[in-house]
Amino acid sequence: MDKLSPLLEIDGLGVRLPDGQAARPLLDGVTLRVAAGETVGLVGESGSGKSVACRSVLGLLPAGARTTGEVRVGGRDVLTMDRAELSRLRARRVAMIYQDPRASVNPLRRVGDFLTEGLRGAGTPAAVARARAEELLDAVGIRDPRGALRRYPHQFSGGMLQRVVIAAALAGEPELLVADEPTTALDVTTQAEIIAILTRLQAERGTGLLFVTHDLELASAICDRVYVMYAGRIVETAGTDALFDRPRHPYTAGLLACTPRIKAGAPAPRPIPGRPVSLAEAPPGCAFAARCAHALPRCAQETPVLREIPVLRETSVLRETPVPGDGRAACHRAEEGIEL
Repeated sequence: MDKLSPLLEIDGLGVRLPDGQAARPLLDGVTLRVAAGETVGLVGESGSGKSVACRSVLGLLPAGARTTGEVRVGGRDVLTMDRAELSRLRARRVAMIYQDPRASVNPLRRVGDFLTEGLRGAGTPAAVARARAEELLDAVGIRDPRGALRRYPHQFSGGMLQRVVIAAALAGEPELLVADEPTTALDVTTQAEIIAILTRLQAERGTGLLFVTHDLELASAICDRVYVMYAGRIVETAGTDALFDRPRHPYTAGLLACTPRIKAGAPAPRPIPGRPVSLAEAPPGCAFAARCAHALPRCAQETPVLREIPVLRETSVLRETPVPGDGRAACHRAEEGIEL
């Protein structure tokens, strides 16, 4: 598959809980793309809707949720698939790596059973499935993979068990990996090892990767493009370099300003004032307006749309001309630029 061909296409995705359970949608008009071989970041504070968005790719939505829009994998809308189609999707085309590896495995079953279950269900002979499981464990850096197949989850550290879960996700050779904060519960050294494994395997296999995180430094290091979420909406998206060099939405700038930096002379982290909007609240206008130092009166009344933001390029000594950029932002003042 060509690197630039669309693998995952989410268009105008809305997810709303049954009446009386939330004042606003979990997701509101979310649109994003992941191409084959591309790493796309999805960032934002807890409760912004990142996990709901990525779970929608597998058809894993809250019970009773009402949806609008489309979630297409390889051109097929996941939201219209029946149970059999969803099973095939999860077995072969898309795999998910969750934040807590211990929540992904049955503590009463050996790792070998966990790894070979999907392969055996697809008709792979037992001996072949076992050999494949050993290959996968070796690929993710597990020493003595044959011995590891006989062990139980509690006999692995958190980092080693996350490697096992990654191996399981790769068993069906998926076209798309969805990683929902897969390094949050790990120490810094183990985080780096897990990221190195993911990026290496992705490069070898040409897999698309949707990487969900709240760590902007990590997103800047591994992602080709980044989407920023707030209160269930995409508020900014751009190529990684453009987004980190010149954020166009105050929320993105706020996330960057509160990220600790270790280089000499770096300013101290500045937290974003206030708190995120809860599901019990549905403020008019921009959901970030109450926390925004750049808000105008119209921000509290008029919801900004996600639109392309031109960049200024010098066309002469005395003149700058706006030209199309690669970023979009949902802010009434996006063209002005935001100072960190």
